[in-house]
Amino acid sequence: MESYHAVLEAIAAAPGDGVLAMIINVEGSAYQKEGTCMWIGANGETVGLLSGGCLEEAVAACVRDALASREAAAVSFDLRNEDDLTWGQGAGCNGLVRVWLEPVTDGTKPLWLALKRALDRGEHVLMARSLSNRHEPPFFQSETGERFGSGRMPRPEWTEWLRDAPLFRGWNGSYEADGEEFYVQHFWPKPRLVMFGAGPDAPPLAAAAKAAGFSVTVSDWRPAFCQKAHVPDADRWVVGFPHETVPALRLNERDFVIVMTHQFERDRELVSLLADKPLAYLGVLGPRRRTDRLFPSGSAPPFVRSPVGLSIGARSPHEIAISIAAELISVLRGHGTEADR
Repeated sequence: MESYHAVLEAIAAAPGDGVLAMIINVEGSAYQKEGTCMWIGANGETVGLLSGGCLEEAVAACVRDALASREAAAVSFDLRNEDDLTWGQGAGCNGLVRVWLEPVTDGTKPLWLALKRALDRGEHVLMARSLSNRHEPPFFQSETGERFGSGRMPRPEWTEWLRDAPLFRGWNGSYEADGEEFYVQHFWPKPRLVMFGAGPDAPPLAAAAKAAGFSVTVSDWRPAFCQKAHVPDADRWVVGFPHETVPALRLNERDFVIVMTHQFERDRELVSLLADKPLAYLGVLGPRRRTDRLFPSGSAPPFVRSPVGLSIGARSPHEIAISIAAELISVLRGHGTEADR
């Protein structure tokens, strides 16, 4: 999961003030990269990690000053030294990490709640934060054109970056323009995984996908299987036959879909309804030879991934779920997989 989803949930539930800590620049190597977020509440609650544990204590110390002053600030942590006299505490990560501390108070919390609502609606949002003017709130613009936060007009490059960003990616980082330094970050909604089939292998896959940051929808024509009691980690359960559920789900290019009913004719009906959809991922559980037979041509299109999952020698339903989740992450991050051979 992108760290900001958990952080925004923590902000929404927080009883008081806190600080949003965000990595804005990394020189060299580090455990996390630009865009990673952490929430530190005034009550001591923390959500998220900025490192493998070598930064959090130091960040918490700086947060106390930010909470007291209610002013944003940038702090740098040098992890390049391997002695215990630096912030690196012997970590030897060979990176210089710059962290932005953004106080979240009664006055600024509505901005972050507005961001959360946009993401919950499935919208991609770009944030541009002036690092030169720490008293100015961040600027946000959704792909729908909605703007909130800073009242400044967006720079031309911000609109371009919002429009042209690769799916679920986009450059996060700091840059200078007209003598002013900005930090720019893309916020994406959770990717949706739609599982057609709620058999015994559905619960472990739903659990693995949810842990990886996907919003999970399960669809099946059998109410006894397609329910929270059977697949507790799903976010949504859609009961119905394929000709009813596929149109109702309004699938699009951001969706990941797996066909796993274990019934040949039902799978054939599903692939006939799904093959022309502009999906981010379409996988069919089962051997490739079986999947080929689902298509009138006798051969599955190259974009159909079958068998689903990375080849790790998985055997049990839980191991298979891990292999599938790994492939979903690989596609999400834009890395090639065995299906691209």
